[in-house]
Amino acid sequence: MSGGAAPVLLAAEEVSKSFGSLKAVDGVSLEVRRGEVFGLAGPNGAGKSTLFNLLTGIPIRPDTGKVIFDGREVHQRSSRWIAQAGLKRTFQTEAVFDSLSVLDNVRVGHAYGRSGRSRRFDQARCRQALELAELGGDVNRPADGLSLIDRKRLMIASALVSEPSLLLLDEPAAGLDPGDQDDLIRLLGRIHDTGVTMVIIEHVLSVLEALAGRMAVLDSGRILVTGSPAQVLSDPRVVEAYLGPGAAR
Repeated sequence: MSGGAAPVLLAAEEVSKSFGSLKAVDGVSLEVRRGEVFGLAGPNGAGKSTLFNLLTGIPIRPDTGKVIFDGREVHQRSSRWIAQAGLKRTFQTEAVFDSLSVLDNVRVGHAYGRSGRSRRFDQARCRQALELAELGGDVNRPADGLSLIDRKRLMIASALVSEPSLLLLDEPAAGLDPGDQDDLIRLLGRIHDTGVTMVIIEHVLSVLEALAGRMAVLDSGRILVTGSPAQVLSDPRVVEAYLGPGAAR
């Protein structure tokens, strides 16, 4: 693409969600441009995962505001419709089917993420997704025997099999040791190189520093600051949000 910024693929416009008296997400607006990796950070309880749920319709929708994906308003659509439109996600907890094989887990993702006649089992596509996620060696092994990093790879492969244009990853580095974190960074970089736009929630800030072109920090349900990782992580407001008042002095 020559000149100008890439088009906006995902936008939240003044999105809010309350649970009783708690406003978990409070008027959040953000834009994710096609082809970028956008990071989302913030202290525990900031509303990050709730925001992910609102963007994907799993399992809740905004009270107010709009979510626009690829030019279409999706905030009143079902989570399955959103997934079939090309927006897929992973979860903090490794959501895999332990009783199924590696290949059959990806088959479930294939069936959920595609509609109509395209839901027919495409073994080649399932195997390609597993190869991209670095799980192509033994597709028939049971999922309950996988290591933590391989369970994360399997969840990513199950999202990738329907060829999403946008992948939302909820704390993919959680629980990983530094070596596995490095492997995850390399894997996500490879996936991004295939043309997949990404939004990543992450407490392990080195992952966002390595992958994200832009990031935002959420605090008390609101966007605190947006910019490059270097700009955001050096902002005194971010330091105080993580470490408490006066920490940036």
